[in-house]
Amino acid sequence: MPIYEYLCDECDTRFEKIVINKHQEIACPKCASKKAAIQLSVFATTGNGNGASAKSSTSNSGGGGSCCGGGCGCH
Repeated sequence: MPIYEYLCDECDTRFEKIVINKHQEIACPKCASKKAAIQLSVFATTGNGNGASAKSSTSNSGGGGSCCGGGCGCH
């Protein structure tokens, strides 16, 4: 089930909602308005676990790259 981020058109509150089906009504948790715009979600980026970005982990010699720097065994 996807989690969507919304911005209320009435009070500018940002909130998240798990959407079970696409016809589900959403309401702002602060003002109960049903007028909200879906936002572009920002989600976790790839990295090597030490706070470095994926770009810097792949630029290191022998860094392993991939989604987690290669240390978790997912590749």
